[in-house]
Amino acid sequence: MRIGLFATCLGDTLFPEAVKSTAVLLARLGHDVVFPPGQTCCGQMHVNTGYQREPVPLVRNFAEQFGDASIDAVVMPSGSCAGSVRHQHEIIAERYGDAALRSGVATVKAKTYELSEFLVDVLDATDVGAYFPHRVTYHPTCHSLRMLRVGDKPLRLLRAVDSIDLVELPEADACCGFGGTFALKNADTSTAMLQDKMRNIATTDAAVCTAGDSSCLMHIGGGLSRIKSGTRTLHLAQILSSTRTAPHVLTEAAR
Repeated sequence: MRIGLFATCLGDTLFPEAVKSTAVLLARLGHDVVFPPGQTCCGQMHVNTGYQREPVPLVRNFAEQFGDASIDAVVMPSGSCAGSVRHQHEIIAERYGDAALRSGVATVKAKTYELSEFLVDVLDATDVGAYFPHRVTYHPTCHSLRMLRVGDKPLRLLRAVDSIDLVELPEADACCGFGGTFALKNADTSTAMLQDKMRNIATTDAAVCTAGDSSCLMHIGGGLSRIKSGTRTLHLAQILSSTRTAPHVLTEAAR
């Protein structure tokens, strides 16, 4: 299968290891991973802050970059960006686009997936050959849980990881408080929500808190580092791409 990899803004600028790990994992599973060099922001941040007409060029570019018929699927390590492509792009195209944009958006929407749902639903794979001998807890991000409805797919993937000690996160489905600009506009509320999340993470005694969105991990990881909790954050892709022969840095350090 030929897979188009979408990096996302956060992946491109702040968390490239999540993107690299996604590419490594998909290639290890035997697929041809391509990276359209003209890709840009999906436009989610514009839509979420009320600027619906402004992201039209971004939506059009996304459809052009990934609409190539040779690309069988579009995969991204982000529930929020996948949700934007599958839901917001259609709204923008209907309201402000032309027939060509609507057609392009429909084509790409039909083959766009968040990483965990692609692995489980499309490839029918839960055991991806990963090895990660650490205590891990999983935070289901709001967009993946409520918009994409990935359900327990990330947990099914994690349970199949060799040597992992996976522990349930109390009140896992509670928002971490990030929410994009919500964390800036409602800082006090966001901080209170983050504190609740960190307290629940602390009860697991996990070495790693993982999730499918770098944005939430950035928020949670920042809080955990400030209180010197000892718990790190790692994207789901980084755990799934780790093997005995190609361990993640956390695994390597423990050897």
